[in-house]
Amino acid sequence: MPADVTPPPASGADATVLTVRGLRKSFGENEVLRGIDLDVRRGRVVAIIGPSGSGKTTVLRSLNSLEVPDAGTVTLSDGRSIDFGAKVGKRDLTALRDRSSMVFQHFNLFPHLTVLQNVVEGPVRVQKRDQEEARAEAGTLLARVGLAEKADAYPAELSGGQQQRVGIVRALALRPELLLFDEPTSALDPELVGDVLTVVKELADDGWTMIVVTHELEFARRVADELVFMDAGVVVERGRPADVLSRPREARTQQFLRRVLKPLDD
Repeated sequence: MPADVTPPPASGADATVLTVRGLRKSFGENEVLRGIDLDVRRGRVVAIIGPSGSGKTTVLRSLNSLEVPDAGTVTLSDGRSIDFGAKVGKRDLTALRDRSSMVFQHFNLFPHLTVLQNVVEGPVRVQKRDQEEARAEAGTLLARVGLAEKADAYPAELSGGQQQRVGIVRALALRPELLLFDEPTSALDPELVGDVLTVVKELADDGWTMIVVTHELEFARRVADELVFMDAGVVVERGRPADVLSRPREARTQQFLRRVLKPLDD
């Protein structure tokens, strides 16, 4: 990967990209997030697991300004603090959005654009970068994930795994501080999962800062620095993946593991 699309340099050995405190979000009478705290340090991978409906995706969408939380604070790497309990302006939401890129569950590629056009759309139209520079960088990134020959193809001509790899490249092309992955393999046929997870692991190895919502628990065990288990809108347990998956402290985590993670027991 060329130097200008490598992870942003850390300002210190323990630099913080994002600090989240007391994040709350309701849809009508349904309180989806009930006071979420997260600390995301540069170059680290946080994996979020939990049952359907636990609020995992809403956390990601809140951190990318796709949803606006009802309360809580998010402090950015430059020290700016956004208080969602007060009036939040467009400038604050833009500052939050500009620091992250989202890789969606269902790809969300523009069907009428080629692969290359999908990748350069954000850098050129949103970030106002030079088109030729953006195209050259996109070509390098596509080659990195094994899709250089698909630059002129349309999404409908690609497999699900290829589309998701394009989605990852599109996120990287924005040069974010933070990559957000929302169940990146859940829409894929089982035989296509491995290629996408390999790309995500390589990004982790390169030092990209990531929050990954996933149901691939063995992958989370191998790649994440911290594993967060959510249920009913709260963080039930967090810690090193090996500890949470093999030696959970909380009864709800133990119950979840007995139901779905038994094959991963050491």
